[in-house]
Amino acid sequence: MLVNFCSLKRVNQRLSGVSLIELLVCLCIMCLLVTLGLPSFSHLIQKQKLKATATEFYAAVNLTRAEAIRRCTQVSLIALDHKDWNSGWKIIINDSDEPSSDDHILFQHEPLTDTYQITHNFTDSSQTYISYSGQGRSRTNLSSQQPLAGTVSMTLGEMTKRIKVNFLGRARLCDATTDITCNDSQTNN
Repeated sequence: MLVNFCSLKRVNQRLSGVSLIELLVCLCIMCLLVTLGLPSFSHLIQKQKLKATATEFYAAVNLTRAEAIRRCTQVSLIALDHKDWNSGWKIIINDSDEPSSDDHILFQHEPLTDTYQITHNFTDSSQTYISYSGQGRSRTNLSSQQPLAGTVSMTLGEMTKRIKVNFLGRARLCDATTDITCNDSQTNN
């Protein structure tokens, strides 16, 4: 039995490559999958940005409380412009009940982009601040004996994260879309 090796070699050469049509079909399928995946990917990026910013604010609240306990004095987390958390925030050691330029700054966070919407709902809504006494209890600037409780809500797109501070000064971070106890109230913490 004689085998023609030349004809076998040609068959293998024809089967080893990819035709132009097969390559174009694969490229079309890949483009379709990428186009379908981009919107969900941008949603994931937005979700992670909101989570990171809310976690940074939550950490700032906890740092404020820890510094108040460590220094045994009033320490406050205030908005940079004293009106809006979007302007950024800073942690200061209060020498008096009213923030001033003489206060010692412990930490400062840069302003946020315009896409964030940050609101707050506290028992003292006269200023944008969260303050702690030297015992680690939340307090208002009106009275060291009056506790400060409430919620800071951060919204980006359709997603909302909240930092809730209870009357004892303990903070918690919650997701408004999945946690039914994560409402925007002053006292229901």
